[in-house]
Amino acid sequence: MPEQPFLSVVIPARNEAENVRPLVAEVRQALDGVFDYELIYVDDGSTDATGETLKALAAEGFDRLRILRHEKSTGQSFAVLTGARAARGEWLVVLDADGQNDPADIPGMVRTALEGNARDPRVVGVIGHRVNRRDDWIKRVSSKVANGFRDAMLKDGVPDVGCGLKSVRLDWYLRLPAFDHMHRYVPTLVQSLGGVMLVHPVNHRPRMAGRSNYGVWNRLWVGLVDVLGVAWLKRRAKSPLVKEVLP
Repeated sequence: MPEQPFLSVVIPARNEAENVRPLVAEVRQALDGVFDYELIYVDDGSTDATGETLKALAAEGFDRLRILRHEKSTGQSFAVLTGARAARGEWLVVLDADGQNDPADIPGMVRTALEGNARDPRVVGVIGHRVNRRDDWIKRVSSKVANGFRDAMLKDGVPDVGCGLKSVRLDWYLRLPAFDHMHRYVPTLVQSLGGVMLVHPVNHRPRMAGRSNYGVWNRLWVGLVDVLGVAWLKRRAKSPLVKEVLP
């Protein structure tokens, strides 16, 4: 594994033992020989065999794999942040552990970010747009309600802010305010600091195995409350243009 990989792929996982091996295999298929990368799994206080499965993979010689563990679950946002703080890459890639995000989309997404950044330095990331949602109708309805309220309050121009697959320059991600559920508002928070995130169409699949760790009610009601806080942050954020006067 390179000491300073180009990509740091972070996967936050809680009780996803059955999904670890197939998802790691897909990440390797998508990225081996394409980008220098490290794969950071953050075990967010799992009570199943997630940790043991990851250790077994590492023991089999997959030296790009790094494993971090929370003794108690702190939620997806802080699991991602733990991975980001330990990451060594220039660009951060985040995807969900349930297999609904397709790792095959990562190379195209990263290239979209790089090409956008080459044209405009303000482009510091890209988020997926799930054009073929494979969730059940309850999740789709709750997401539609939450997204409608979010769009009205935040006006960030992002059609699918809840997509777990995203890539952001690591230095920018580490500048974002840390709070529970912040992973759902990364594009808005980036905008508040003067950056731009592009949108890239991605595949969406049914969950590989296991059960979701997030229910409809905490997706919907908590999300509606969070929007108010993010709107407050966005209105008060400042990103001054700094020019060096003297060396």
